[in-house]
Parts: sequence; C-alpha cells; structure tokens
Amino acid sequence: MKENLTQPIQDYLKHIYALSEAGTPATTTDLAARLGVAPASVTGMIQRLAGLQPPLVTYRKHQGALLTPAGKRAALEVIRHHRLLETYLVTMLGFSWDEVHEEACRLEHVISETFEERIASALGNPTHDPHGDPIPSAALEMPTDESTPLLGLRPPHSAVIMRVQATDPPFLRHLNNLGLIPGARVQALAFSPFDQNLQVRVNEGEAQIIGAAISAKIYVEEKG
Repeated sequence: MKENLTQPIQDYLKHIYALSEAGTPATTTDLAARLGVAPASVTGMIQRLAGLQPPLVTYRKHQGALLTPAGKRAALEVIRHHRLLETYLVTMLGFSWDEVHEEACRLEHVISETFEERIASALGNPTHDPHGDPIPSAALEMPTDESTPLLGLRPPHSAVIMRVQATDPPFLRHLNNLGLIPGARVQALAFSPFDQNLQVRVNEGEAQIIGAAISAKIYVEEKG
C-alpha cells in the first residue's frame, strides 16, 4: 500500500488527520479551503480513498471523512517525516522556524524510512518540532498533548508556551519579535472580555497586549 500513496493522497491524509483529530469528521468545505482545490475535487478524492483496499477513510455524504486505522498510520508517517525534517533543518542546518514549513512539505514525501531513522537518531529522537508540535514516535504513536490556547489564560496565572499552531512565515517572525515562542513563560496581567485582548508579561519583559488572533494560536500549559 505504501508505494501507492502518492503525494496528493499523503497531503489529503495529513489534513484529514489535523481536521478530525478531536473526533469530528473533516468536512469537504474545510478540506477544500486547506488544500486550495474545488469541493468537487475533494469529494472525488475522498471517495477514492474510501474505496481503496484497505480503505484509508470512512466517508458519509454531507458529514465528512474520518481516517481508518490504516489511514491514520499513513497520516502519522507523513507527519513524522515533516516534523523531523523541520527539526533537522533548524537544529543541524541553521534554518529559522519561519523558513522550514515549505521545505519540509517538499521533502516529506520522498525520504526513505532509513533516512528518517538516521535523522531521528542524529537529533536524539526528539519528541517535538521547532514549533512545539509533537512528533509521532517510530511506532507511529502521537505523544500526549495537554496544552490549551493562551486565549484562556486569566490573571494572575502563568503558563509556559508549548507550541504554536501556525506556518505563515510573517506571523511566526512577528511572534518571535514578541518573544512568544515555545519555552517562554507568560504571565497573564489583565483580560478584556469585550475584545478578548490579553495583557501579558513574557519572561521578565515589559507588559504587552495581544489580541485573540494571536493568543488563539499559541498553546500553553499552566504553571501556577
């Protein structure tokens, strides 16, 4: 089966995984938006994936698609490749975290399992990529992630940034300038319920205000 998983199929599987991770089916509309294709094309591909042996998705019209066990393993394999490659590019080749997504997207489909193993070993078998996203294990098991959006942090509590759910380079550079990167400690100083602006102190820096468009994409674990 693996040799029949073309790049488009792998892309569909990883996006279905991302959209259905919480157990809700990935809709045609959401997949079309993520992949930049027409909804009719999405429907055709999903039906194709559902008709493979073994099937990679289950699909119900007007409800969406969920990965089968085989589809989930295939998706996690691509995600593992992608996140290991991002980590390798940053750690070993000096790329910044805003430069690696597109590079990893191009490479994730072509590296061998031997190459994947060598990268993982050279990096010390990392569990998270430069954006803080968990890396599936060699057994294709996703590490537990209990982080929640920074948007929900309230004064006077503090938290540590665990991951950033974003790939847009200008946005990542903006977060870097604000110090809002994995590992940074954030203390909530004030919250406005009217516009959901959050006043925070990052590490020992000055107070700053961040809006919901930013705080919703930063995931933290509360530390008191």
